[in-house]
Amino acid sequence: MTTASAPLIGVTACIRSLGRVSGHTVSEKYIRAVIDGIGGIPVIIPALGAESDAEALLARVDGLLLTGSPSNVEPHHYGGEPSRDGTLHDPQRDATTLPMIRLAVAMGVPILALCRGHQELNVALGGTLHQNVHELPGKRDHRAPRDQPNEIRYAPAHPIALERDSFLAEMAKQSEVIVNSLHAQAIDRPAAGLAVEAVSSDGVIEAVRLTGGPGFGLGVQWHPEWSIATNPFSAAIFAAMAAAARSYAARKR
Repeated sequence: MTTASAPLIGVTACIRSLGRVSGHTVSEKYIRAVIDGIGGIPVIIPALGAESDAEALLARVDGLLLTGSPSNVEPHHYGGEPSRDGTLHDPQRDATTLPMIRLAVAMGVPILALCRGHQELNVALGGTLHQNVHELPGKRDHRAPRDQPNEIRYAPAHPIALERDSFLAEMAKQSEVIVNSLHAQAIDRPAAGLAVEAVSSDGVIEAVRLTGGPGFGLGVQWHPEWSIATNPFSAAIFAAMAAAARSYAARKR
């Protein structure tokens, strides 16, 4: 339940085909995560690209949730090789989120970045991505089976090691947790303003923390929004974002 003092959380949208028209869409799970996990009011940010007024929007919100998506960040944004035919992209989202992230970092707006959002955070700040992690030597297949129900696709899949003395290790009170895994891309070179918080057993960077800005910033490669009600670690991630957003809102006032 939200209150009059609930923080406003901007939630990034994707452009998707809706039959004969296209729409700016956000999966219900991210809206529920803002309401149930943060205790905030979700404000959907349309993928308007160059028409977005990021400064005006960020001046009004108390936090930014970068959502996951079936689409991938276009490789030209980080100097990568062109994607293979059939790769899903969303250039309008890229044109909206990448400059918005840089501005949000400079302004100190709290950021929680999930899956694609985790990758966007890295690219926006100057990092690079692997486009097909499962094809790299020694890496497992981090993709989820597409023909299974969500209960299986989003189920815990593999352990990650939390870096010693990291923010997430302090939160979890342990050095390893089990997370779900639904991605083909992952961080290759972390941006200079990000610290690695967690890695999988095959060396994939699973979480990063913002160190190059004045505000809270956390990116995770998995989907904690799926298990807020059942997983204390997932709930704690959103509670941390809630605390950051409320603190930021208080400072603005």
